[in-house]
Amino acid sequence: MLAIRLPAEIEKRLDELAKATGRTKTFYVREAILEYLDDLEDIYLAEKRLEDIRAGSTRTVPLDEVMKRHGLEG
Repeated sequence: MLAIRLPAEIEKRLDELAKATGRTKTFYVREAILEYLDDLEDIYLAEKRLEDIRAGSTRTVPLDEVMKRHGLEG
């Protein structure tokens, strides 16, 4: 369980959206958090990969090689 306080303007916007769509405020808060978490996880993964590349602990693969591997040669 999680309880959060939101600024009045955000609370109002959530109320209006929920009323207009017939969904709950909880639904929209959950969706927003999940979307944001997905973005944060992607950013973290990209930053980690960049660190690994710079440290020489992983290598990059040229685009043409990726295209060949997946049968997408042009």
